[in-house]
Order: sequence, then C-alpha cells, then structure tokens
Amino acid sequence: MTFPKGFLWGGATAANQLEGAYNEGGKGLSIFDMVQFVPKEERANEIEMDIRSKKELEDLLAGNVGDNFPKRRGIDFYHRYKEDIALFAEMGFKTFRMSISWPRIFPNGDETEPNEEGLAFYDKVFDELLKYGIEPLVTLSHYEIPLALVQKYNGWADRRVVEFFVHYAETVFNRYKGKVKYWLTFNEINISTLSPYIGSGVLIDEVENKEQTVYQALHHQFVASARAVKACHEMIPDAMIGCMLARMEVYPETCSPDDVLEALKEDQMNLFFTDVQVRGYYPSFMLSYFEENDIKLDMLPGDEEILLQHTVDYLSFSYYMSMVASGAPGKQKEKGNFFSGVKNPYLESSDWGWQIDPKGLRITLKKMYDRYQVPLFIVENGLGAYDKVEEDGSINDDYRIDYMRAHIEQMNEAIKEGVDLIGYTSWGCIDLISASTSEMSKRYGFIYVDQDDYGNGTLERSKKKSFDWYKQVITTNGEEL
Repeated sequence: MTFPKGFLWGGATAANQLEGAYNEGGKGLSIFDMVQFVPKEERANEIEMDIRSKKELEDLLAGNVGDNFPKRRGIDFYHRYKEDIALFAEMGFKTFRMSISWPRIFPNGDETEPNEEGLAFYDKVFDELLKYGIEPLVTLSHYEIPLALVQKYNGWADRRVVEFFVHYAETVFNRYKGKVKYWLTFNEINISTLSPYIGSGVLIDEVENKEQTVYQALHHQFVASARAVKACHEMIPDAMIGCMLARMEVYPETCSPDDVLEALKEDQMNLFFTDVQVRGYYPSFMLSYFEENDIKLDMLPGDEEILLQHTVDYLSFSYYMSMVASGAPGKQKEKGNFFSGVKNPYLESSDWGWQIDPKGLRITLKKMYDRYQVPLFIVENGLGAYDKVEEDGSINDDYRIDYMRAHIEQMNEAIKEGVDLIGYTSWGCIDLISASTSEMSKRYGFIYVDQDDYGNGTLERSKKKSFDWYKQVITTNGEEL
C-alpha cells in the first residue's frame, strides 16, 4: 500500500444530522429542522425533503403537519460530544469532518452580532478534538441555512445573502483561527439543481422561472465561496480551504455514440460546479447551456474577477455510487443519492438500491485529478444498511467492511497512478439521521446509536465489528485491510 505519510483518515458528519438540541443554546431554526420523517411505504420517492412553497413552510411552522422531525433531535452530539470524540480517538482518527450550524452562530442569519453561546459550543468541540490530536475539518454550510433567510429573502436567490454568509465565515475564521486548519465552503453545492430548498434555501413556487432562479442562487453561492476563500487566506494563512461536490461518475450504457454523448453531457453538468470553484470561471459548455435555455445571470462588476482570483486550495467530494446514462428516451431509472440513472447490470446494490462501484471511485479520482491538478479529498463514502444487534450485543457488519475495503483498495491504486489524495473521511462514522430520507434505520457508522426512526431508544453508543477493522486500517496507514 502506498498511502502517503500524514494521510488524513477519519470520519464525516453534519451538524443537522448529529447535534440535536435544535432549540438550545440560542440556536435558530435551520432549513433541515423543518424536514419530516416519512415512512418508506408512504414515500412518493426515495427523497422526501423538498419544501416548495411558503404555505407548506407556514403549515410546518404552525404544527399543522406531522410531529416527527428527526433532524431536530439528531443523536444528541450537543450533549454527548466528549463521549463520541473519545470513541473517534480510540479508532485513531487523524481528522473529523463536521459542520458548524450557521443558525447556532447567527440564529436569523442576518444579525450583526453572533450568538456567543453557539460560538462557545464549537470552542469546546474543537478543544476536545485537539486534545486527542484530531484535526477538525469544518464545513461552513452543510444544508444548514438559517430558516429566517428563507422566509425573509428566499434564501440564496437574494444577493444580500452573500454578505450575511461572508460575515458569518469571517466571524468563525476569526474565532477558530488557532484551532481549525481545514475548511470547506458549501457541502455538495450541486444539490441546488435537484433540491433548491435544501441546496439554496429557495422556495421554488415563489419564483417565475425555476431554472433561472436556481442558477442565479448558485452564482451567489459561488461568489460567497470565493469571498470566503479570500477571507480564509487573509485571516488564517496556514489554512487550506476547499469546495465540495456530490460526485457522480457517469458511464454510457453502450458504446453507441448517443449514449457516450449523453454520459459526457451529464458528466460536464456534474463537474461544472467544481470548474467554477477550482478553475475560477464558467466553462464554455455552461455558457452555451445558459444561452440555449435563456438563462441570464445577473453578475455584478467584479464577480468574474473574484471567482478567478480566489479559487480553492483543494477539491473534496462525496462518492457513493456511479450512474449510467442512455441517449434513448424512457429508460427505467434506478434510485441513488439524490440522483438516478439507468441500472448497471454489472454492479450489486445496497439495501437502498444504490449501486456499489469501488472501481468507479478510482476512475473518478483519476478523471478529476487529470482535470484539475489540485489535491483531492474524499470527504464522504460509506454504506447505508440495516444493522442487526445480536443477543450478545454484537453487530457483525461485514458488508460494511467489504464495501469500505474495496473502495480503499481502489483509492490506493489511484494514488499509485499519480493522484494527489490527502485524506478520506467515511460518511456517518457514528450512526446519524439520513440526509435524504431522515431515517435512523439507514445506518453508516462504525458506532451504533440506540435510536429508531421515531426517536425511541437509549441513545447508548456501542461498537460494531467495523470499529476495530477501521482502527486497524488507520493504525497501519491502509496497509492492513
């Protein structure tokens, strides 16, 4: 194995799926606090989290619709962070990816002064991580937009939100500059095209032209990201700040030129977001797309300069599965992490129908490094599965070990082939609330949390079989899998 010395092994989480305490410590509501649990048999599709209208939001706020909001309770990391971080340290984590809840710092998003109680909470978390020598890897916005910004401005559709975000970023950079060296701006920024509410805080029924509004909101996020990069470089010169993409490697269904062309188009539409943040400009294929679809971005003087001058230091991404594209209309699609594609007959699927493709990770690492020539960081990868607790309390998740072993082997091959990969954080290193379905029963962790989809349980933490396996991987720097 050839993992470099200092490779950043660890695990990944998000505040809205982990912390709980949604109404403690002066925190304001976030967009994900409004997303309910929908039982599998009642879902129209795998993803039931998009809120589209102001009326729908008002009904949720008034308590007229349902009472099970799993992301409000998380797994109570807010009160149990010391216990959880001790377990991460026992596994040997070099880094822990987490997010700061924006509304815990600025409850409404547009305040001048931050909430000191929120700032103090993250001070304690960072101090606990650093006590064990674990580097915090912090996402500024992980689907964690203050709900008040949606109500007042329709989220990122309004240019004023750029200033609020930059003020928030500068506030936390200044506060934690001695504690945090690795930062990310927006989690899976491309999700805005699929879920405008979750990605950009946009209520799509409030706008005339959906696509125009989504790309305008994204432009505001690109500018805000570049300005955060600038601020980070100025305020924490030894820090690294990156962007983050939900990566979907796309294969053509056949060698038909129509299928190949469709796969190329889908790949370009996925990489457009990192083209802007890593290269610093809108690619020509996207400008052509805007023209064809009559999308006219409102850019202020200086926007293009900001994007070009303040590009990210590294590119991070999530990878769970690959997709298949067909140029033929009407093909049956398979479910996936926000995305869907034609079924790949050469791959097995997870309990949730996500197609498992370790070699696709190697392909995407090579492709992205060829394209960008900046360090890469896999900040989400893992297997969501139903875990069974045996009578003796053990959890034998060999399927998770097999999944991760195969992906880590392919990471190693990519490194041997010249890819600069700086780290790997497995998604949901401790069981938490699912982003896409708000389930607790969809488990990713090395650590089991006793809680069900309805919030019942002791919240007791226990180690799965994968806990000791991953500990060995880290201890040997990937040599023993």
